Amino acid sequence: MPYFDAASAAPLHPVARKALLAALDEGWADPARLYREGRRARLLLDAAREAAADAVGCRPDELTFTPSGTHAVHSGMFGVLAARRRVGRRLVHSAVEHSAVLHVAEVHAAAGGTVTEVPVDRTGRVARAAVADVVGGDAALVCLQSANHEVGTAQPVEEVAADCREAGVPLLVDAAQSVPWGPVPGAWSVLTASAHKWGGPPGVGLLAVRKGTRFAPQGPLDERESGRSPGFGNLPAVVAAAAALRALRAAAAGGADEAGRLGGLVERIRARVPELVPDVEVVGDPVRRLPHLVTFSCLYVDGEALLHELDRAGFSVSSGSSCTSSTLTPSHVLRAMGVLSEGNVRVSLPYGTEAADVERFLTVLPVAVRSVRERFGVPVQEPADRAAGAAEVAESAAAPGLVVDALGRRCPVPVIELAKVIDRVPVGGTVTVLSDDAAARQDIPAWCAMREQEYVGEEPAERGAAYVVRRRV
Repeated sequence: MPYFDAASAAPLHPVARKALLAALDEGWADPARLYREGRRARLLLDAAREAAADAVGCRPDELTFTPSGTHAVHSGMFGVLAARRRVGRRLVHSAVEHSAVLHVAEVHAAAGGTVTEVPVDRTGRVARAAVADVVGGDAALVCLQSANHEVGTAQPVEEVAADCREAGVPLLVDAAQSVPWGPVPGAWSVLTASAHKWGGPPGVGLLAVRKGTRFAPQGPLDERESGRSPGFGNLPAVVAAAAALRALRAAAAGGADEAGRLGGLVERIRARVPELVPDVEVVGDPVRRLPHLVTFSCLYVDGEALLHELDRAGFSVSSGSSCTSSTLTPSHVLRAMGVLSEGNVRVSLPYGTEAADVERFLTVLPVAVRSVRERFGVPVQEPADRAAGAAEVAESAAAPGLVVDALGRRCPVPVIELAKVIDRVPVGGTVTVLSDDAAARQDIPAWCAMREQEYVGEEPAERGAAYVVRRRV
């Protein structure tokens, strides 16, 4: 069964598996002890730290192993914010950061700090100038991911790092998605990563704090890991994580261009999906992005239903859609980008993905989308039929405006109902959609952009909101 969700967790690398089993025999003792078993464990820990630091691009004594990537983000942010309280209490982050960053921002704001969110463009990328404009003054910390977890867009980290250094403000980079593909360039101050994103075992995170960065570990101090990650660490998992990362770097140095190979497969998906499936929006930057990840959204499709269809067909993918079982609100990343959230599919290819599996996915996807759309009663209309219908409406005495009551109905139903009636009003007429689904605020304007209709705006309603669309074609 092809697994296409490496951005969530990559399969365990074969080298990591061997290292883990060996370390369970050799690295079980306390590396702080001076007897033989402790010394052996200490050698393994030091070697793992050197390998991970080399891959990240920092000194070994700047790198800390944590229980997870989320723990690394939390520790890194709280440590810098606490150390710079006298400078200021303003946290700056992009609108598309991982939830680990956003959760710290919420706690920081609740404790009296301030938060500045930097918007992104439709590809999910921040503008360097937009960050530079808010870095000065009382800014204590800037957080910017190296590449987005949901859509793969790469951020201008090197340029932003230079601006932050000039302003004297530390930059924390969430590099969880990009570390498998190479070091993060630039003069960043703090970097975090997570081993299960590159084929290491879960439960290992990286926190790199470069020398000269003011940092105050929070919570009770501990003698381990420079006081930044207390407790007895999972040394076998750490050894396995470092071994996997070292193996990836060695393969790339040896000429195995897996990033380029997977990038070619992703380009194939990006090009073919819009050709095979009507009404699809491929999102994210087409050039400045992760090599293994592509995200697209399908109109008139329930995201959870589509993922189940693909799962039954033998493909494991994920979604940032508002219509998955975990949430009834749109993905904050897709919302910040202003793109379609319904029917969202994220494909992230692990190392070793076969081209034949990608081709089979491209064969299965149109069938799965069609099945879901039929289940929701989506109107199927050919372009010629649509033109004839438009002429018929224009010549009739149809009312200039219609109201669609979609209250109590979740996505993608409000957009489907809008699509069903838009041709019943003349060009210049309006359709007002009543909806209490948060996704409608995002998906109705996105539908208008895709179908060349005019989104007039949102009006207050007794319940939910009224979204007004003017017919243009």
